[in-house]
Amino acid sequence: MKINVAVIGASGYSGLDLVRLLSQHPQVKLTAVTSERYAQQPLDRLFPTLLPRLNILLEPLQPEKIVRKADFIFIALPHKEAMEVMPFFMQSKKRVVDLSADFRFKDRRLYEKWYQKHSAPELLASAVYGLPELNRAKIKAARLVANPGCYPTSALIPLLPLVQEGLIAPGGIIVDSKSGVSGAGRSANVTSLFCEVSESFKAYSVSNHRHQPEIEEQLSLAARKPLGITFVPHLVPMNRGILSTIYADLKKPLSLDAVRAVFKKYYGKEKFVRIFPEGMLPQTGWVRGSNYCDVGFVLAGKKKLIIISAIDNLVKGAAGQAIQNMNIMLGFKEDTALEQIPIYP
Repeated sequence: MKINVAVIGASGYSGLDLVRLLSQHPQVKLTAVTSERYAQQPLDRLFPTLLPRLNILLEPLQPEKIVRKADFIFIALPHKEAMEVMPFFMQSKKRVVDLSADFRFKDRRLYEKWYQKHSAPELLASAVYGLPELNRAKIKAARLVANPGCYPTSALIPLLPLVQEGLIAPGGIIVDSKSGVSGAGRSANVTSLFCEVSESFKAYSVSNHRHQPEIEEQLSLAARKPLGITFVPHLVPMNRGILSTIYADLKKPLSLDAVRAVFKKYYGKEKFVRIFPEGMLPQTGWVRGSNYCDVGFVLAGKKKLIIISAIDNLVKGAAGQAIQNMNIMLGFKEDTALEQIPIYP
């Protein structure tokens, strides 16, 4: 028996990738898709890449109707909008994966410092941070899963094993990340126009990007003490992908084999984390369209570790990871609908 699923905010890039991937899920029936801007338009006419799989109308978000149509709900709305509807879905006993930032933080004050006043703080304690490689057991039992941000996914997967093993010296972690333009969303914005982005490369939100405190909170929880980073995001003139270069000081000298052993301990059985062999470093083109996070690393001197990670920001950084979380929550095979080989070139 298939489970009825709704995608709230189906016309954004993450929402569209959710719809694309869910259309291939054998245990899911897509019964509701919402968009305020495109309400009452056929989804596959508006986005012909979905022809002829999805003959369904986009509809305005009316939570009372959604809970009658769906048992499982994905919310792909901007922050603030998600927390306005979440209490109703929780009261209606639905299970939800939220792709916004609204429920990623355990510390309400931290969220409000970087975003805005939280209107549903009573739900923060029960929300589970949805990084499967970190929280699989909690995700399985959760009713509300907060899907991680794209930059945090690219940083936390490489860093968490080293932090949990106590191998990294505090205070010296640098995360230098480059993202494709789809990370800025689908709404019209001058800074995302072709002529503004093409043939250019820039840093932005330096020292004040909202994903920095998300990364720091998760690393601090793993380290059991406050742990800060330097995070610098960049915009690259490509559609998809994030490449993160991470610099960390080791507490004591380690060989490449010793570092690899740590990664294999944590990720040796993971379906979507690929640890590269020596002499090979990840590229965004090697994960495009897939749910993989690729990780490679080198040593610079005896104690400086340089890690490179690559993800597709719309798949492992958003929709794919959300479906991975749904599969865990519902007891489905974890890679269902996520078996795609990366698109290359």
